[in-house]
Amino acid sequence: MTSVDLARLVLLAAIWGSSFLFMRILSPALGPVIGADVRLLIAGLVLGIILAMRGDQGVYRGRARAYSIVGMVNSGLPFLLFSYAALKIPASYSSVLNALAPLFGALCLWRLDGEPLSRRKMAGIALGIAGVALMSRLGPVPMNIATLSGIGACVVATVCYGWAGVLIRRRAKAIPSLHFAMGTQLAAGLLILPFALINGVVAPPIDPYSPVVVGSAIAIGVLCSAVAYMLYFRLMASLGPTRTLSVTFIIPVFGILWAALFLGESIAPGMLVGALLVVAGTVLVLR
Repeated sequence: MTSVDLARLVLLAAIWGSSFLFMRILSPALGPVIGADVRLLIAGLVLGIILAMRGDQGVYRGRARAYSIVGMVNSGLPFLLFSYAALKIPASYSSVLNALAPLFGALCLWRLDGEPLSRRKMAGIALGIAGVALMSRLGPVPMNIATLSGIGACVVATVCYGWAGVLIRRRAKAIPSLHFAMGTQLAAGLLILPFALINGVVAPPIDPYSPVVVGSAIAIGVLCSAVAYMLYFRLMASLGPTRTLSVTFIIPVFGILWAALFLGESIAPGMLVGALLVVAGTVLVLR
């Protein structure tokens, strides 16, 4: 790995780690549905503009169904669930729980595609589950229904990411990566849009045009989605999928750091031990 690729990998982790900070700001102001949809639509439009400037055409030709299915499983539902979790648990919790995605990816590939599940992977999955349990019991947040619902939402979101890995393998082999990113983001955003509009009428957002809210919406859509996807696919091309997925190990570090610096979230020893177990489990699964 060159120093440039290493810098890109760390930058990607820092960007994706910040998304949990921005969701923690957006969800109370806009609500989970509107917050998630704004992120999807901004990302899809920015990527669409980039593709148009490059002269790429036919992004949606014959692919609308695949984009819609994969977009909802890989982006729409997880973004909704993490946005809901942002109302219930600290951003640092969500960033750590996000590291469960490769563990559930291994389970989904075993269950749905028949990929072997080695003892090492099973040990990694067990470590990850133990880490979540420990973090839930010994973290800085009191254990109640609200906390459990937030943790549960994050876990279901990572299951969606795992399932999406199977869908992408089956449906997106011949689709250029940037086309795929733009198509899935925009499709999911358009599918959620009617619910976001209804949500805006039934429960109007609180101060949606404040500089902090607008800045967070732009940052999470442009930086954490559009720019991050371009950086991710660049790394995939230069490092390959296995080494690129090591970004999962670094995201919780930045998620916890940004939450402590900008949101004043406390960091308990039990949470750090749980986070280490989750990351160790992910390392075993991805080795």
